[in-house]
Amino acid sequence: MAPAAAAVAAARPSSLPRASSPRRGRLGRACSFRRAARSARPATLVSSEPGHCSRSRRRQGRPLCSQAEVAGATVDDDEACELVSGSDLVIGEGEDSVRAYLFKAVKNNNGTGILLLSDVFGFEDSATRDFAYRVACNGYNVLVPDLFRGDPWKPSAPFDEDGFARWLAGQAPARVSGDIDACTRWLVDEFKAAGVSRKLGVVGFCYGGARLVEALARDADAESCFSAGVCFYGSRMDASLGGRVAAPVLFVCGDGDPLCPVETVRELERRARGARAAVYAGWGHGFAHRPQSVEEDADAEDAFNAMRWWLHDHLLA
Repeated sequence: MAPAAAAVAAARPSSLPRASSPRRGRLGRACSFRRAARSARPATLVSSEPGHCSRSRRRQGRPLCSQAEVAGATVDDDEACELVSGSDLVIGEGEDSVRAYLFKAVKNNNGTGILLLSDVFGFEDSATRDFAYRVACNGYNVLVPDLFRGDPWKPSAPFDEDGFARWLAGQAPARVSGDIDACTRWLVDEFKAAGVSRKLGVVGFCYGGARLVEALARDADAESCFSAGVCFYGSRMDASLGGRVAAPVLFVCGDGDPLCPVETVRELERRARGARAAVYAGWGHGFAHRPQSVEEDADAEDAFNAMRWWLHDHLLA
């Protein structure tokens, strides 16, 4: 469904250096977030080199960049990802070490690092990896850490509320915060301090979205590593932290999400400097990276492009 009229008009950037495509007409009024037209043109997907996933998926008939190299000129360049390499990492040593996965743009690398904080399903989840890959396709180096130390939430049907509460209680906030800070320092050393990039960004979903707000509040109190953030429906966010967030954040949510109330998002938008909110009418939790219908898929594409504009304006422009 179409998002509310008030959604993030101010997030529109002045320019984005990509060739024109059939979607550009819609993106020309970037943050009105009108529904995208689906592309019917086929994509040719080629088996990837080692380090890439050779399996591709299609979401509601539209080609999805899913860790595969797209070849040929039959798709527009918003859908044709550049080659991206991937590597498993261990950050830190001993009991304090954190597993992570790094996606690096090969052909169009802009040198900028992005920390991507997953939802409760963890850093190996296919929807999270697909999204991280698409971000890397736009030239970024995307680090996805294992926030749960090998113990992500494993969904059950029906949902086990008591079991989830016990699992969540086992994810010690201090340990998770320490792991995020360790990964932040790794990005600083790898890209910022090394002179590869002047700026870093952070993206988070659901559980990771709430951790994003906390990380940016800590960041403002310390050395200010991050220059921009994009928070997708952060669950149970602490709006009181908004006044401590210095980096500009784009908050994306649906207006029917009990885990991310619009009132909380609006309060964070009001308190955090340079923040904007994109509220999508009719959607609940997870629509941007786990769309379940053609309509959700269209607004998921809008949300992704809003993120692209936001990161470009605050990290590259």
